[in-house]
Amino acid sequence: MAGQLSPDEKFHLITRNLQEVLGEEKLKQILQERELKLYWGTATTGKPHVAYFVPMSKIADFLKAGCEVTILFADLHAYLDNMKAPWELLELRVKYYEQVIKAMLESIGVPLEKLKFVKGTDYQLSREYTLDVYRLSSVVTEHDAKKAGAEVVKQVEHPLLSGLLYPGLQALDEEFLKVDAQFGGVDQRKIFTVAEKYLPSLGYAKRAHLMNPMVPGLTGAKMSSSEEESKIDLLDSKEEVKKKLKKAFCEPGNIQNNGVLSFVKYVLFPLRGEFCVKRDPKWGGDKTYTQFEEVEKDFAEETVHPGDLKASVEAALNQLLDPIRKKFQSPELRKLTSSAYPSKTNQKQQRRGPSLVPSRLDIRVGKIISVEKHPDADTLYLEKIDVGEPEPRTVVSGLVAYVCQEDLQDRLVLVLCNLKPQKMRGIESQAMLLCAATEGEPRKVEPLDPPEGSAPGERVFVEGYEMGKPDDKLNPKRKVWEKLQVDLNVSEELTAQWKDKSLMTKLGRIKCKTLKGGKIF
Repeated sequence: MAGQLSPDEKFHLITRNLQEVLGEEKLKQILQERELKLYWGTATTGKPHVAYFVPMSKIADFLKAGCEVTILFADLHAYLDNMKAPWELLELRVKYYEQVIKAMLESIGVPLEKLKFVKGTDYQLSREYTLDVYRLSSVVTEHDAKKAGAEVVKQVEHPLLSGLLYPGLQALDEEFLKVDAQFGGVDQRKIFTVAEKYLPSLGYAKRAHLMNPMVPGLTGAKMSSSEEESKIDLLDSKEEVKKKLKKAFCEPGNIQNNGVLSFVKYVLFPLRGEFCVKRDPKWGGDKTYTQFEEVEKDFAEETVHPGDLKASVEAALNQLLDPIRKKFQSPELRKLTSSAYPSKTNQKQQRRGPSLVPSRLDIRVGKIISVEKHPDADTLYLEKIDVGEPEPRTVVSGLVAYVCQEDLQDRLVLVLCNLKPQKMRGIESQAMLLCAATEGEPRKVEPLDPPEGSAPGERVFVEGYEMGKPDDKLNPKRKVWEKLQVDLNVSEELTAQWKDKSLMTKLGRIKCKTLKGGKIF
């Protein structure tokens, strides 16, 4: 269909129902030459709700117009939002967002193969992006950064630096995603103008910006993930939808800040081209509208009663939500939902202490500088290991029976650095050298091998848990190391793993020379 549309028809589809467009002429010029490339980003924080159908319906318009559309799951932006969620939770929320947004798009008939899905940290932690963040921070003023985030970042007298970085990162996304335009809500207008002002100062092109109006929530204010009564969740049951719509702000004749009416305008009409109000025959019977303005006029004149409008929206909304509810009945997606958004009971349990995740371990690459026998124990070595600190750490290890002294000298190893130091035969061991071992007799033990080219002090992480922060010191009473160590082993491919996830540095996987299936201790 897009190939049969004229540039003017494409422009109409792209811009209809938007509140504002910055750079109209640029859009028209591009459409004369080729298809438009644009992106829409969402920070993976609270659960997506029915207001997300507003940008989804616009994404349907963009695809009809032949646009190349990228959806960005902005996990780094979510983390910078006052660090409301730890990285482990954000990883799960990115997966939830991807599944639920794909389900929404399928529900409204949008072909997923024409979309590109990107996670922010796939490129936002790269050297090039990081250097551009520093370059941008050298030209953007504190005043402009604070003003840009006024509508989307919580404003306080003494703002966190993370909130000031947020607008600049969003501006850089336009360049790194190689798009012509960014689409978002009108609440992001000041971020868009910062992008237009500052990207050219880095030698990058100024992009166009497409802005949706802000759709009122059920209470009359902005629909918010954090305000339960203002929104209908995508997985709410039919009973919950009815209950929330019944409570929704929808005064007779009042067309201002009316979330129910706005849903008809910005979701149902763009998707279906019509809207049917179901009514009792004594009040005129059912009426099908082909123009939103007619619905608005009849509601303003009180020809359409709020109860009938709500009931009709309820029926239409449930048709959109039914495929999503059905998809999320699978055991895998139910588990993902409960893990990404734990119940308040689970959250209380989490507040009592950090969850048991491998990112709590401070494992680093170390280089053994010297190794000698313990003066008071024949089975123990005394090693000095460089772990990237000003002074090497003293480590006592029971490897005399398994590894030759000469084989340890100057080799790279893995060192667990945040155990509580303990004395071993009168000498304090300040870390633990990690090895793999077989359980049978004769027992074999081998130190683990970091990737070639690794440097002392480089962090070792478990795949999928890259962003977590290690504890300063592991509390021995809670036995964090002992509980995590149970799931550490060597795979058949001789890769060190935790629960089938590889141990890694930035250069690659941690290996073991020969001990397939060995336990790591």
